[in-house]
Amino acid sequence: MADPAYVMTNESHVDKGEQARMSAFVGAIAIADLVKTTLGPKGMDKILQSVSEKGKIEITNDGATILKSLHVSNAAAKVLIDMSKVQDDECGDGTTSVVVLAGELLRQAETLVRERVHPMTIVDGWRIAADTARKALIASARSKHATEQDLYNDLMRIAMTTLSSKLLNKDKTRFAKLAVDAVLRLKGKPDINLIQVIKIEGGSLEKSYLDEGFLLQKKFGVGQPKRIENARIMVSNTAMDADKIKIFGARVKVESMEKVAEIEEEEKLKMKRKVEKIKSSGCNVFVNRQLIYNYPEMLFAEAGVAAIEHADFDGVERLSAVTGAELCSTFDSPDTIVLGTAELVEEVMIGEERLIRFSGVKAGEACTIVLRGASSHVLEEAERSLHDALAVLMTTVNEPKVTRGGGCAEMLMAKAIDDIVPTIEGKKSLAVQSFAVALRALVAAIADNGGYDSTQLVTQLRAAHHAGNDRAGLDMIRGQVGDMEEMGVLESFKLKEHVLMAAAEAAELIIRVDEIIQSAPRRREG
Repeated sequence: MADPAYVMTNESHVDKGEQARMSAFVGAIAIADLVKTTLGPKGMDKILQSVSEKGKIEITNDGATILKSLHVSNAAAKVLIDMSKVQDDECGDGTTSVVVLAGELLRQAETLVRERVHPMTIVDGWRIAADTARKALIASARSKHATEQDLYNDLMRIAMTTLSSKLLNKDKTRFAKLAVDAVLRLKGKPDINLIQVIKIEGGSLEKSYLDEGFLLQKKFGVGQPKRIENARIMVSNTAMDADKIKIFGARVKVESMEKVAEIEEEEKLKMKRKVEKIKSSGCNVFVNRQLIYNYPEMLFAEAGVAAIEHADFDGVERLSAVTGAELCSTFDSPDTIVLGTAELVEEVMIGEERLIRFSGVKAGEACTIVLRGASSHVLEEAERSLHDALAVLMTTVNEPKVTRGGGCAEMLMAKAIDDIVPTIEGKKSLAVQSFAVALRALVAAIADNGGYDSTQLVTQLRAAHHAGNDRAGLDMIRGQVGDMEEMGVLESFKLKEHVLMAAAEAAELIIRVDEIIQSAPRRREG
């Protein structure tokens, strides 16, 4: 049979067998090793320097942020990067854990393949191990909360555990309370867009606070009211800059300057009619995504309508959801326009910046977390950290199951796998055992990042779990084994489950590869 490589063009490339498998292993393990040092409460940060935008840098230890900034050519590495994005979208946190676990599984698989264990045998063993680990995780999860206070306490512990590996760990109790209060205000609504995070430079992180209203980082127009009670709000995306001649793709020939003045006057009348239609809807606050030029701004001021221009698209979308308004762009039927409501719209000062606060909105659960910080880099990382905490809390509120952190869940799953290894015959048992080794490697990485002896801590932790202490985990403050329930180190069950299953599936996908085919670039005909 002919080799496919001989019938392809010179620009195509095929890696086969051992070479393809080695390329997949090397790429995936390299990506996992890259983010491994950011894992855990004592993980390190990375500086991301942009090549396209000179001078722009980001300082972060968020796995998804680091990985999405990478441009890699290795196919297996891209699989792990995509997996971290999905983890970020689904759960908000655990992006580093899922990549590191997948990388450790492939590190074990590389050793087994060298020992002549077939990839499909490894896959079968991993499936048994993953199913066993998941059952052990479900059995260890705690879902019942006797009172609202119990749920609040667990949410606080989960938020503090999430923030302990972030920039905000030095004041994690304060920020955990901000996040929990914001999420509980939603009263079960699974819409994180109702929680807005605003970054304002100046002051320190300790000055951050929760504002029970919606803040828009814009200003009122010139000469317009700065305080409106019982506001009726129109949110729009329409052109309000047609008070000057703008005839595109056409040529206008006139006999005199008077004719030009007539055209300009007609443009003004056209804009005036548009403003009259907007006013006829009964609104007294007009928020537009696009610019509002001087003439329509003057007309709004004369009518006592507060106009806000150039609200970014995220801003108008969120404002529509919060106030109950429907985004509109045409005004011929004022009766069909749905206005939003707010008890009070006013201009406020935070630091050196003017903002507009919407209080008493229709979605009364909506709120804004105002972050203060010394620089834009601190604020951006603080926002990423807070977003992770908010997303994990939303996940937990929707599915209120919690499990223990600090490596406790991983060691619990590894023990369950160890218990079934003697019951499995053949080479498949090696694959099952390798899954437990990969789980313990995740715990070892957390210990290593704290500067502790990971071998000693992991063996002590393993012995504690085999002795029946299923609450034992890593105490990263003292560098010893501790009780996770007493320390309040809790994590979302759904997050842990997603990390386990996503890493197992991605590693299985990569290990099944036996050829990597790089196609020739497509060329234009002729």
